[in-house]
Amino acid sequence: MKKNGILNKELNDVIASMGHTDRIIISDVGFPIPDDVRRVDLALTDEVPDTETVLKLIEQEFIAEEIYVAEDVIVNNKPLYESIQSIFEGVNINGIPHEDILTKEAHKAKAVVRTGSYNPWGNIVLQSGVDVKKFFSRPGVVTPDYYKDKM
Repeated sequence: MKKNGILNKELNDVIASMGHTDRIIISDVGFPIPDDVRRVDLALTDEVPDTETVLKLIEQEFIAEEIYVAEDVIVNNKPLYESIQSIFEGVNINGIPHEDILTKEAHKAKAVVRTGSYNPWGNIVLQSGVDVKKFFSRPGVVTPDYYKDKM
């Protein structure tokens, strides 16, 4: 039996399968998940689990390189935006049209993780990164400028 962290088998499988630049969407309860995209349904009832709980657990086991949220979140749902900033401290958060998350991003995602959250524009795209220190710590390997701040 797994000792701690994420206990959900499907979510563990998705995280373990992520490669550099792969994307996963953490969605609210109403997200239209395409039939051809893997669904990890965590929703039990209203707000269980909520978006922030799921994001906090994923952050402990996942390297996020970039995050994409609906532009509406930045302007109209500051509590969610500030929560994402706090959980993924130092990770660049990009605002994109909500419609792009529902369509283009949904089809690019390796999986959609459905929460029980009723959070306006509460669909967060996490782009997988790499462990920069492990890749660039060998003697003689030059760290590219765009990764130097992560060393």
